[in-house]
Amino acid sequence: MNTNLLNIEIQRFINSNLESDITRLLLKGIDFESIETKALIEQIESKRRSKKKLPTWYNSENIYYPNKLNIEQTSSEVTANYKASLVEGNSLIDLTGGFGIDSYSFSKNIEQITHCEISSNLSNIVKHNYKVLNTSNIECISENGIDVLKRLDKKFDWIYIDPSRRDSTKEKVFLLSDCTPNIKIFQNLFLKYSEHVMIKTSPILDLSATLSDLKSVKEIHIVAVNNEVKELLWILERNYEDNVIIKTVNLQKDSNQHFEFNFFKESNSKAEYSQPLTYLYEPNSAILKSGAFNSVSNILNIPKLQKHSHLYTSKDLIVFPGRCFKIENQLPFNKKVFAKEKISKANVTTRNFPLSVSEIRKKLKIKDGGNHYLFFTTNLNEEKIVLVCSKINI
Repeated sequence: MNTNLLNIEIQRFINSNLESDITRLLLKGIDFESIETKALIEQIESKRRSKKKLPTWYNSENIYYPNKLNIEQTSSEVTANYKASLVEGNSLIDLTGGFGIDSYSFSKNIEQITHCEISSNLSNIVKHNYKVLNTSNIECISENGIDVLKRLDKKFDWIYIDPSRRDSTKEKVFLLSDCTPNIKIFQNLFLKYSEHVMIKTSPILDLSATLSDLKSVKEIHIVAVNNEVKELLWILERNYEDNVIIKTVNLQKDSNQHFEFNFFKESNSKAEYSQPLTYLYEPNSAILKSGAFNSVSNILNIPKLQKHSHLYTSKDLIVFPGRCFKIENQLPFNKKVFAKEKISKANVTTRNFPLSVSEIRKKLKIKDGGNHYLFFTTNLNEEKIVLVCSKINI
């Protein structure tokens, strides 16, 4: 950590060049004797990437940034705040602290946080930033989190861990056994020192397969931001042996969409089915990831269009965790029939349909955009249909 980067003139240079072309900056030359050009550019690029992801850090003066990879790997502020809403108590240890975004959010709900980061440089950066952010209840320890847990040999109300998803060659991995540390090996240690453990994993992990690797799983949180799944959170509770509850959330600017169900009941439940009615519903990405296709029908009391279509319909409008539409027309998938609608511009979605969106656009000569929403899908009679819809914002 080069504290010269915090000098007033250098900070002013960083802030005034956040929108600048990096190549032009390098060609022009950067004349600060106490700072290497590479380090200065790194600060600009990392702060630039933090604008939307980490607004508290971006809007605070004298924040010191790590390299771009650390910014890429860290939790966003919005997902960190969601994680913090799940915990309470006196103590939490973050075994893989990184840039410290999660620990900062946890510190709002937990009295004392222990932030472990094996990189001394990154640990010093985090410690500096916590001072800037007036956070005094986080202890930063530059050491392997597993070693810290063993050395301290004391109980915590919560243990949080976000294992590294990069291997020794810096390539991305996602299976628990390939991440560092290996959760499968250390989960007994975690449950020894805390009754509650939260594990953040890649959003592409298979739920059933991972459940077989973990013990005492009480909840799985599938966290999406603006309809893009960002992370899976596994909540372990010591000696827990009951049903696993899946909690899906889609974090949005104005409101959040929640849906939860019993994971093991999903396979034994049966959905209701119907031809398209007045309204059409498309589940958000967190629900699609969860596989709760029968549970959505049962819990919300709305039928599906077809077993594999994953679209729902109703006569009366309901509040739904996803996108809602009014069905204006229903057409067979036929080029001549569709041409009579005179729709040249529309938003196209496919569900359980043999053609891709690009193939449909080419075949029917449809441009992207506009106020029409077209769903190409399969109905109960195995017929390929087109639902012409208007979007409803509720």
